[in-house]
Amino acid sequence: MAKYTFLTLLLFCAFLTYSQNKSPLDNIVITSEKGKTAVYANEKGELQVNVSPADVAKYKAAGVVHYSEFGAKGDGKTDDIDIIAGAHAFANMHRLSVKADDGATYYIGGKVRQVIIQTDTDFGKAAFIIDDTEVQNRNASVFSVTSGLKSFKLENITSLKRNQGKIEASLPGPCLITVTNAKVKQYIRFGLNQNNGSSQTDIFVVDKSGNVDKNAPIIWDFDQITEITALPIDEKPLKITGGRFTTIANKAESKYTYYNRNIGIRRSNVLVEGLEHRITGEGDQGAPYGGFINISDCSYVTVKSTILTGHKTYSTIGAADKPVSMGTYDLSANRALNVSFVNCSQTNDINDSKYWGILGSNFCKNLLYDHCTLSRFDAHQGVANATIRNSTLGHMGINAIGTGLLLVENSTIRGRSIVNLRSDYGSTWQGELVIRNCVFVPADGKPFSSALISGSYSGQHDFGYTCYMPEKITIENLSIDDSQHPGNYQGPAIFTNFNPEMTGDSYQEKYPYVKTKEVIMRNVTTASGKPMRVSDNAFMFKDVKLVTGQ
Repeated sequence: MAKYTFLTLLLFCAFLTYSQNKSPLDNIVITSEKGKTAVYANEKGELQVNVSPADVAKYKAAGVVHYSEFGAKGDGKTDDIDIIAGAHAFANMHRLSVKADDGATYYIGGKVRQVIIQTDTDFGKAAFIIDDTEVQNRNASVFSVTSGLKSFKLENITSLKRNQGKIEASLPGPCLITVTNAKVKQYIRFGLNQNNGSSQTDIFVVDKSGNVDKNAPIIWDFDQITEITALPIDEKPLKITGGRFTTIANKAESKYTYYNRNIGIRRSNVLVEGLEHRITGEGDQGAPYGGFINISDCSYVTVKSTILTGHKTYSTIGAADKPVSMGTYDLSANRALNVSFVNCSQTNDINDSKYWGILGSNFCKNLLYDHCTLSRFDAHQGVANATIRNSTLGHMGINAIGTGLLLVENSTIRGRSIVNLRSDYGSTWQGELVIRNCVFVPADGKPFSSALISGSYSGQHDFGYTCYMPEKITIENLSIDDSQHPGNYQGPAIFTNFNPEMTGDSYQEKYPYVKTKEVIMRNVTTASGKPMRVSDNAFMFKDVKLVTGQ
């Protein structure tokens, strides 16, 4: 008697600050009847996957399935997305790994069909063409790496405190906790992309007993909680390797209709290694992208030895009714903890301003670049602890706001400053900044009056939180290549002029800026021979204690 098994997969679309949609439940019917192993879509668009009993036994004995075994053509012309989705659905059910066929080229068109990955997947030397010229649902990831574990709401937790060490909850094991207070708005953006802010949000990891991981602490006081959920963390690592992906870029109108045709990672404890992503077909217009590797609502994710591509920058009319360049990303992290990018690079010139900076992130903790050569590091709506080491950053440099320790070491920075504290979110860093053993080439060697730390703060806008400059800044063994400088150059400054209007005590900040208390500088050299200065705005930084020498 034939056995029928029904597998229901919940498809998640990418979480981004500018878009938050969920696709409907999608039923995949898996059967094991005599006859041919095949995948096809019924009249409702649902997938029917039949695997013969002999093939079931064979695949389970081998521990792996191949796309070709389910009927994938791999000829670069036939749309193989249904076959790929069906192969993964069967593999997920039986906990088998998946292997693409080396030498194959899998074409993926614009139809709605999401591939759910829950087991180790080796894309190997196969090529994947993702055609975005005619997409039915731009919000749906092509591949979604998910957990078989289900999230659940926590009851009886009505408030939280910053740096709270434990929550009182009954948990099955280590969990990722996400908490929201919709009654409080933060990150109330200022400038051309102004908005009304985001609901107060925090995300952290607890063990089975509810103890909070001290390396990623709770960073806000929650006087009220409107939603708090726990997602169990998969203890077994999931590995995704290889694959040569090419996106044929969309040609949509240039406005904030983000495309999320990507690999969405929604599971903790994942390694992506050896993947390549390229982009073709970018024309005179196009909608922006939300990251080809899009990491969200998870922890312990590493992207290693991966080659990426910066997207062409398009402009639109922003919220302030003025032209604005649109952020568009090949890497994205949102509400994610302990995310590492190791030995990653990009195909296009990291100093070519035609291409937008490659990473965007929001609500993250413990982000790492190590041995990376990329155009930008960026934390929009806050990061708690970030490290850039052994890396080279291009024309958009390091942009961040947040808390904790921002560490830049053994790296070369070719942006306009070493660290830009984003002015649209209050140029705030509540913690410490350390710059150690680095080379700074201002504006990639173009004539430029450089400052190590840039930002802007008028004190007249409410961002939804108190804004801070790093309380303590340590700069050690820094070489500044400012040999190409303008004629009126006075030497590099520690701080840019954060508020040109603040020139005396008469200037009143409605929302006062908590300024840096101490800067420690040791062994800072300039190619121009000109000495370091504190800032063009001597008044604003008059109370900063400057410690120099050994």
